[in-house]
Amino acid sequence: MRRISPYSKLAAALCSSALLLFVAACGAGTPESESGGEESSPVAGGSMTILQGAEPPSLDPASMSNVFAFHPALGNALYGTLMINDTETFTIAYKMATEFSSSDGGTTYNLELRPGLMFTDGTPLDASAVKFNWDRLRDPALGSTSIRQAVQVAETEVIDATNLKVTMVAPNPHFAESLVAGAMNWIASPTALEKGRQAFDENPVGAGPFTLVSWTRQSAIELEKNPDYWDAPKPYLDRLTIKSVHDSNQRINAMTTGAADLSLESTMANIAMAHEAGLETETLPTGGGQMIGMNERRAPFDDVRARRAVRLALDLDALNTIVYNGEGEVPETFFPEESPFYSNMAFQTSDPVEAQRLFDELAAEGKPVRFSFASFPTTDSRVLAEGVQAQLSTYDNVEVSIDMLDAATATTRLATGDFDMIITATIVQDPDFALWTALHSQSTGNFTGTNDAELDAALDAGRVSESFEDRKAAYNTVQERLIEVVPGIWYIRSVPSVMYDTDVHGVQLYTLGSPLPEELWIS
Repeated sequence: MRRISPYSKLAAALCSSALLLFVAACGAGTPESESGGEESSPVAGGSMTILQGAEPPSLDPASMSNVFAFHPALGNALYGTLMINDTETFTIAYKMATEFSSSDGGTTYNLELRPGLMFTDGTPLDASAVKFNWDRLRDPALGSTSIRQAVQVAETEVIDATNLKVTMVAPNPHFAESLVAGAMNWIASPTALEKGRQAFDENPVGAGPFTLVSWTRQSAIELEKNPDYWDAPKPYLDRLTIKSVHDSNQRINAMTTGAADLSLESTMANIAMAHEAGLETETLPTGGGQMIGMNERRAPFDDVRARRAVRLALDLDALNTIVYNGEGEVPETFFPEESPFYSNMAFQTSDPVEAQRLFDELAAEGKPVRFSFASFPTTDSRVLAEGVQAQLSTYDNVEVSIDMLDAATATTRLATGDFDMIITATIVQDPDFALWTALHSQSTGNFTGTNDAELDAALDAGRVSESFEDRKAAYNTVQERLIEVVPGIWYIRSVPSVMYDTDVHGVQLYTLGSPLPEELWIS
C-alpha cells in the first residue's frame, strides 16, 4: 500500500515565511502524488471504468463535490481544472490558469487564464466565464456545497479576457487551498448553464479532457475523449465509464473481479483487501477525520454537557471494530504526528462513569438526552449509527433513534441543519480551509452550529498569519477549544484513497484524493 505523506516536505517548507506569504501564488511542477514511478511513456487509447461513491444530483459543477468519496473524477473529466495543489508541499500547480497571485497578504488576487481556452460549445473560457461561475456559487438558492469557498470572495472584476481581479471578504493568503477543493475549480459554459438544469444535464459543456456520451441514472456515466482538449496529447484514454457505487463491499468486489479499473475509496478495510489482492493503492494521510456531528442549534446538543456526555460514553475502538473490522485509525490527537501542527493533546477520552453522571444531571433538570441519528445510505454509516445506538442503550437517561435517509435527503438535512446527529467530516491538510470552514461561527460550512468566540479568534489568527510559529500557536488554541466545545466526535481518520489495477498508470491526486483523468493510461 502506497501512503503519500503530505507532511514530509511541508514541515521544511513552512519554515519559510516567504512561502507562507505567497503560498497561494506559488507554482509547482507536476505534483509528486503520481503512481508507481514508472518510466515508460503513456500509451494512447483504450477505456477505463472508474467507481465513485455517490451519484450527483446534476452534472452542473455546482451540484458536485470535489472530495474523494463523491464526484472528483467526474468533475475533473468534464470541466478540467484551473489549478491543483501538490499533496506533499501544498504549493499550487497551474492547469487552465497560469497565475493566482496576491501581493497584499490575500486581500486581493489576480487570476490569469491561458489564452484561447474554449468550451466544447465553441464559446470562450475566459475571465467573464470564470466570473459567471464563481458569482453564481455564492447564491444560497443554488444549494451548492461549494458556497463554503465562494462566499469568501466579496467581488470579482473582469480586467480583460484572461485576467480576473478577486477581492476577498477578509484576507486569506491560503485561499488557493480552498479553491481547489470545490467547484470553483470547475468552470462550465455560461451559455449552457443558462439553458437550465435539464438541458445542461443532457449536454454538460466544459473544457475538460472528456465529454458526455450518456448518463443512465443509477447506472453509468459514459464519456469520450475531447479531441480539442487544450493540453494535447492528453487525455490518453478514448473513453471513460464512471459508476456510482455506495456500498463498500460492492466496490472491492468490482475491483478484485476486474469489473472496474480504478475506485475512489474511503475505508481502510477495502484498502487493506485491495493490497492483499495485489491491486495498487494510494492514500493521503490527513488530520481530523470523519466526525459524528452534534447539532448545537437545538436540543439536546445545545447543552455542551449532552455533547460531552456522548463523547465520554462512546467506545471508539469498539466502533472501529464493528464498522471497519479494526482496520481504521481512531484519532488520539487532532493532527497526526507527521504534521508540523501536531500537539500531544488527547482530545477524545472515554469515561463511562462521568458520562452517566452527566446524563443523570441533565435528566434531573428535565432535559434527558433524546435524539435521532440521521444516517446516510451507506453500509458504514448504517453500521456506525447502529453501533452508537447500541452503546448508548447501556446508559440510563439517553435514547437514540436512527433515521435512514437517501443520499440527497441526508445531504440536504446536513446543509440546512435539520438533524440532531449526523456524519460529517473535518479532513485536514493545510489547517485553514477545513478548520475555518467547519468550525468558525461565520462559515456557511459550519454544519454543527459551533459558536465559540475563542475558537473563532484562533481560526482567524491561523488564517491570516504569515508565520509558521504563529500559525502553530493558533492551531494549538483551536485544539484546546475543541476539547472544551465538543462540536462532534472524530471517530476515524479519513483516508482519501484510490485503488486500481496494476495495468493502470498515471494516477495523480490533488486536494482530498481528487484524481486527474487526463493523466490516466492503461497498458
